[in-house]
Amino acid sequence: MKDAMTSLSQVSLLQQKLHSAKIALAELNDQKAQSQSSLLQFIGHLSLACKGQSIELDNKLAKLRHNLINVEHIDEVLPDLLEVEQLLKQQYHHVMGQLEDGRASLAKVIRQLQRVDSVPDKLKKEIAYYKQDLGKPFHTYWDYFPKVERLVGFFEAIMHEQLSQGDKLEVLPKHRQLAHELAQMISEIEFRKDQRDQVLVIKDYLAAEIDVDGLIDAYQTILSLLLENIALEKSASQEFLYALNDALSAVREVVNDSYNSNQRSYQLKKQLNREINSRVDNVGDAIIDIDDIDHLKLQVTEQLASIRTALGRKEALEQREQAMLRKSMETMRDELNELSKEANAYKERLFEQQKLNLLDTLTQLPNRAALEERMEQEFRNYQRHRHPLWVAVADIDHFKSINDNFGHSTGDKTLQVIAMALKNSLRESEFVARYGGEEFVLLIPDVSANDIEQLLNRVREKVKNIPFKFKNQRITVTVSIGAAQILENEQISETFERADAALYKAKHESRDRVIIDA
Repeated sequence: MKDAMTSLSQVSLLQQKLHSAKIALAELNDQKAQSQSSLLQFIGHLSLACKGQSIELDNKLAKLRHNLINVEHIDEVLPDLLEVEQLLKQQYHHVMGQLEDGRASLAKVIRQLQRVDSVPDKLKKEIAYYKQDLGKPFHTYWDYFPKVERLVGFFEAIMHEQLSQGDKLEVLPKHRQLAHELAQMISEIEFRKDQRDQVLVIKDYLAAEIDVDGLIDAYQTILSLLLENIALEKSASQEFLYALNDALSAVREVVNDSYNSNQRSYQLKKQLNREINSRVDNVGDAIIDIDDIDHLKLQVTEQLASIRTALGRKEALEQREQAMLRKSMETMRDELNELSKEANAYKERLFEQQKLNLLDTLTQLPNRAALEERMEQEFRNYQRHRHPLWVAVADIDHFKSINDNFGHSTGDKTLQVIAMALKNSLRESEFVARYGGEEFVLLIPDVSANDIEQLLNRVREKVKNIPFKFKNQRITVTVSIGAAQILENEQISETFERADAALYKAKHESRDRVIIDA
């Protein structure tokens, strides 16, 4: 009887161990669920980083993010991951196709150059070497843009040769207009710091007496600088795409391995649980059916040994599974850290570029694109609160005469000084942007109809009192301003048109005045 009680005690102990094993298994499953949740969040954030590459890819990523909201098992989104990976590969092949098309276009142009009979022999040899070099495929934009620059150099050399054989070309009004337009375009483009000195030299040249050869050189130089900047931006985007594609591939491999391992572990655990339960049932049946205590002891001992063996196998399986899970998580963490670094660096570049895109490079005021965004924002505020909102358009009087008499560089400095004066004249809630040329637009909320004219005249007087001095000559620079208040059921673009019409009226009524559209 004592042996029977001992056996029952051992069975009870085994049942407790089995219960503990089930609790441990539940905890392991919770850890897996948490790890899976982190993995799904990572995939969602990763998809946002890919946004903007192509419409089809954006749609797939949006679908993936939507599916991740209610997903329970990672294998449910594996088809979407595979589609995104395939689209990234297609994007890479698309870029390679563009490079190949560019190489074919360069080859076509160079064949045309080889037909020019008057090309010097030395230049012909260089063109032949260039054509031979075009036989090699391009792998990145870094391979492509230097070839374009060299092709431009060939055109320049041929043109120089042609011009040197004849009379010097006369500078016509159209050439001066081209120089003026190039100077304006240069003012509206943000160049890198290491390029700005070179750009300033070109601007000074364009503001002075020009010749046709120098104008062509200026255009060629600016084109080269722009191509260099485009190449840098394309290279950065391409590198980020490569890193993103590699990270997605690593994620898919880890997910597949984890899924397959979990499936195998699940089947093995299921089999072990059946075996353990069967052994426990056998012990219970033996206790009920066997009268011989020695035989019972033998049966219980054998079953207990089998149960211990099964539990040992199960424990080893769980330890191995936990080790694999830790390894998978470490791999995912490493991939996430590397990709986070890449994404943060890329986002910083995009943020800086976005700020530059909304800033007028000459005056450092918001540009026309920023103005349109702010107008939409102020219009929404007006619709919500119905507070007064004014649109004012300011234009520098006789600005063309400043450029003609003192040069474009002086005109640029005038714009910079007046822009700062306008900005300093306004409150923090008010907004001023350079609309284009010598025009500025002001957005003024929460000012009554009785006060707006006084406010704008104060701005006008501040500009008028700026002590401009050009070539030892004291000059007074004035502005004309037209303004209009947004009306009920009116779009803000219509308010702008009324303000612009008021400015037109002020310009034709002696200038240096403010006119309010009533």
